[in-house]
Amino acid sequence: MAARWTPDSWRSKPIVQMPEYSDQKVLAEVEKQLSTFPPLVFAGEARALKRTLAHVAKGEAFLLQGGDCAESFAEHSANNIRDFFRVFLQMAVVMTFAGALPVVKLGRVAGQFAKPRSSPTEKQDGVELPAYRGDIVNDTAFTQEGRTPDPRRQLDAYRQSAATLNLLRAFSTGGYANLSNAHQWMLGFVKDSPQSHRYEELSARITEALDFMRACGIDPKTHPEMRTTDFYTSHEALLLGYEQAMTRVDSTSGDWYDTSGHLVWVGDRTRQPDHAHVEFLRGVKNPIAIKCGPSLPADGLLKLLDILDPEREPGRMTLICRFGAGKVEASLPALIRAVKKEKRHVVWSCDPMHGNTVTANGFKTRRFEQILQEVKEFFAVHAAEGTHAGGIHLEMTGQNVTECMGGARAIGETDLSDRYHTFCDPRLNAEQAIEMAFLVADLLKKGRAGHARLLTAASGL
Repeated sequence: MAARWTPDSWRSKPIVQMPEYSDQKVLAEVEKQLSTFPPLVFAGEARALKRTLAHVAKGEAFLLQGGDCAESFAEHSANNIRDFFRVFLQMAVVMTFAGALPVVKLGRVAGQFAKPRSSPTEKQDGVELPAYRGDIVNDTAFTQEGRTPDPRRQLDAYRQSAATLNLLRAFSTGGYANLSNAHQWMLGFVKDSPQSHRYEELSARITEALDFMRACGIDPKTHPEMRTTDFYTSHEALLLGYEQAMTRVDSTSGDWYDTSGHLVWVGDRTRQPDHAHVEFLRGVKNPIAIKCGPSLPADGLLKLLDILDPEREPGRMTLICRFGAGKVEASLPALIRAVKKEKRHVVWSCDPMHGNTVTANGFKTRRFEQILQEVKEFFAVHAAEGTHAGGIHLEMTGQNVTECMGGARAIGETDLSDRYHTFCDPRLNAEQAIEMAFLVADLLKKGRAGHARLLTAASGL
């Protein structure tokens, strides 16, 4: 029997990827203060997300998860939040129509501040300082003061998350999410895209469908569900003191929920079964995700599932797969077969970003074609295994940055310096993100056709 869980039981376990704070007294004071702040999300919202993810696991919906690699204090503005949400809605409209499935909208936002690092330190010009671990921990400025972890940054992260969530909730329910608006924005993208001919057919079919619905009296004025949407938040549960401070008992169920976000995940570097991060996540009732990379064997994944989801609760577990283009077939089938053999129902999602990072012209970047290749390989493996390719997980922004190469406008190595704004990982810009949505839509449409053929063959017709 597993040892009794408490919100602080993780503190007795080995831990990695945590900053070293010089003033433990200030850290304790900050965590105590955070524990008195209002929750950022609510238990009922997390349960609602879990129910929708259960539908994804059954093949009845598709998960779109995306947002910043790491949120920034400096780039926090209403315009940036609005532009991100706008792009997200356009992507969801395209995928919903092509896949004939509801799309669950899950942002990497309002809490994605901490970043794991491959090395605890960074060296420049012979000077070695602590690595940048995200704005919730320290600063990008390469100075002793900037790189010294400061607990008080957690308070700033909380306040920014609260402000971001406030605006996202207003956008989701106040009319900005109107389906007609999202479609008109998407038509603008198609018109301006250098490869517009690839997207015109699908956009024209969406227009016809909306016109037909209006002719039948189904429009946003008479059907509120067409002008509102459910939008959820997620982030990596990395800074455990902050996560513990935001963990509260739900008064209706008596269960513990991490109220810093609707879904939280454990990363590739922190998923050791006997370590602190897995210990913390096993006790909260939120939907949970595991990043699955090439270093995770099938038996290791099953062990994590036994720890994190012993009751096999529908919608509890999402497996975010990150292998790299050309490497999916070597790793993913074994994981799928092991999970199927154990009769576990999980959401399979593809992260085509983290396994495809390269350096070009002095910049860390990703090639659009490699990102797309990994997505195609992910869908192909699931088709071969008879399972549902249930989601996609993208690092993206609503801004016109030049951080990933390729796409319709063929961003090249020499273009990277034009608008390279990220301090961590390179993101798809707004056009590249929507373009990816159209390409994923093609895969969803083909998957739907293939599923229909299987059903026909099974029925003997």
